[in-house]
Amino acid sequence: MKKLCLVLLLTLPTFSLFAEESHDSLNTSSLRELVVSATRWSQKKDLQPVKVTSMFFEESNGYNPQTAADMLTLTGDIFVQKSQYAGGSPMIRGFATNRLLYSVDGVRMNNAIFRAGNIQNVISLDPFAISSSEVLFGPGSVSFGSDAIGGVMVFNTLRPRLSSATSPEVFGSATFRMASTSGEITGHAHAGVGWKKWAMLISFSTTNFGDLKQGLHGPKDYVMPYVVIPGYVHEGEINDQVVANEDTRLQSPSKYSQYNLMQKVRYAPARGWNMEYAFHISETSEYARYDRHQRMRNGLPRYAEWNYGPQLWMMNHLNISHTSPTIIYDSLKIDIAWQRFAESRISRDLNKPLREKQLERVDAWSVNTDFIKTFDNKIDFSYGAEFVQNKVVSTAEAFDLLTGTVHDSPARYPHANWVSLGMYAQAEWRAHRTLNIAAGLRYNHYIIKSDFSQVGYKVPFEHFQTSNAGNVSGNIGINWRPSSTFLLRVNYARGFRAPNVDDMGKLFDSADGYVTVPNPSLQPEYADNFEVGFAKHFSSWLMFDATAYYTRLGNAIVRRNYIFNGQSSMQYQGELCIVQALQNAAVSRVWGIQLSLQSRFARYFYVDAHFNWQRGFEELDNGQVSPSRHVAPMFGRAAIGFENKKICIEVFTAFQGMRDACDMPEEERAKTEIYAKDENGNAYSPAWVTINMRLSYAILKNLRLNATIENISDIRYRPYSSGISAPGRNFAASLTYNL
Repeated sequence: MKKLCLVLLLTLPTFSLFAEESHDSLNTSSLRELVVSATRWSQKKDLQPVKVTSMFFEESNGYNPQTAADMLTLTGDIFVQKSQYAGGSPMIRGFATNRLLYSVDGVRMNNAIFRAGNIQNVISLDPFAISSSEVLFGPGSVSFGSDAIGGVMVFNTLRPRLSSATSPEVFGSATFRMASTSGEITGHAHAGVGWKKWAMLISFSTTNFGDLKQGLHGPKDYVMPYVVIPGYVHEGEINDQVVANEDTRLQSPSKYSQYNLMQKVRYAPARGWNMEYAFHISETSEYARYDRHQRMRNGLPRYAEWNYGPQLWMMNHLNISHTSPTIIYDSLKIDIAWQRFAESRISRDLNKPLREKQLERVDAWSVNTDFIKTFDNKIDFSYGAEFVQNKVVSTAEAFDLLTGTVHDSPARYPHANWVSLGMYAQAEWRAHRTLNIAAGLRYNHYIIKSDFSQVGYKVPFEHFQTSNAGNVSGNIGINWRPSSTFLLRVNYARGFRAPNVDDMGKLFDSADGYVTVPNPSLQPEYADNFEVGFAKHFSSWLMFDATAYYTRLGNAIVRRNYIFNGQSSMQYQGELCIVQALQNAAVSRVWGIQLSLQSRFARYFYVDAHFNWQRGFEELDNGQVSPSRHVAPMFGRAAIGFENKKICIEVFTAFQGMRDACDMPEEERAKTEIYAKDENGNAYSPAWVTINMRLSYAILKNLRLNATIENISDIRYRPYSSGISAPGRNFAASLTYNL
């Protein structure tokens, strides 16, 4: 399988949706592309000493991505894990979850309960409402603060348009999409109108997914032979039923639905001034965590129910900008935002009467001020400040199905306040027409106040507050462009992640027989990243890009055995569990290479390839090392296509290398329910390759058909670390009408 992946990579390179130029030519424009993710301001790509990639809606829409997580996989440079169908947890350069930063229209999406385990918050973003996105690889803490260790994902949503004519400008789009493997039905529409000073926009999407069907050919370990039918009360007993799965390809329960709404109003009161208010809301239905439904106990499923409650994200955002040369700035931006996050967990053991429910709510307030000033057309100096406050409210209850009574149950988190204050400054110096130097510093201070008096279990502390919680991050890099066809970049960056409420205050069952408890003594973890990359045009039809990187994560926060209330074990959810806690107990190292190749070998034909290889290890208590959990196996994408203004036909592939049992991370080896098993019964992640086709056709001037056939060979596969198999052979089609 490894040889097959390599052959496909060499013989079937892919068209990258994140290509830096159009298919009309491979010119040097790719070395001059404007991006916004490397700093908080739009800068030319050739001024950035780090790898940055970008994508636009028109490009991604041709592939019919179901969620924003699926959209990210189209890069070929981002690996996405799924614990259930309603999910998607990106992995970038060996880091994931709360070590990656999400930014929406310049507002930090990460909150105080972003966890080290896989998170699904990216699906709250509507791919139909994202006009463009940029991914900064490596630490971005100077611009974005805590959590920006492995990378920064910047999502820019649709904006209202002002009219330059006397008549209003009206624009909009509508899409209807269907897919076969889950019976998906999706509808989307957005519309806007703009005048000289005022403009408005509204966007709405709704999606319904049925249970997901996996492929026919592949490991039998991924087949669930049973289905649990939650029972009802009968003669004083709970009657849960475990029945044979009549369709072993159907992964039940995995269905869910979701809606997204966005409204924006824009006002330009005077020349150089712009004000924009945006309201976003996204909510899913209740959905099953599929990986937990595969856990067994005494030969039977452990759980009758294990669901996430509706996942809610809401944001109110006011942006004020001013562009006019002054003594202290040429441009100014102020972002004020209030976000609300709500999630819940609902679980009940098989044939047990207690249904336990944990509810979490986070209110996040943030203020960002950013300035930029240019000196002598050679130095761009940007600086700013950030204030973030998160208020966490966590409750829990246990409902007895037999008696109808409600019992106290341990909450997942304490009531808490998480505050971050930061200041930064960056400079980009065009020292020569071929040389650019960039450097920056940031100071960040964070405060956590937690109240454990109402968590529902005994702790050796009722209140705690952090102290001496300050840290400094920085970066320095150069870009050298000796010719219009060659670029070399070298960069060093230090990123950090401040502990949050999830790290310090969480109580949950991390695995069967283990419980994770609070630890208030955590300190920030730091990442030192070194990278070198180059891009080279060979004539007018071929471009090659390569980046090598090495990251050392010091003071790493990892889960280890722990003494709590003087004990190494405790009762949790009716089971005696070994106690663990997150601790600053390791050093992790990750290194790898990223390669891409683009070519247009004829007027309408193109090829392109993306390949990612990485390795990573973390220290264990016994002095040995274990492969890092979020370091994905070798992966990439590849395709060949024909494209003109009316039609695009493409064959593309995605692939992943094998992760042998001996190379599995220590904490993954016990999760045999979600992995395939080798001849010795040990968990491993098999290699896989999919072959796919897509067609994009302009039926009329404003009407376009996008059709995709995914996984043509109908293989049964799971991306590494995922708890649910990917779709089998899938037919997806959408119609889009643009005003």
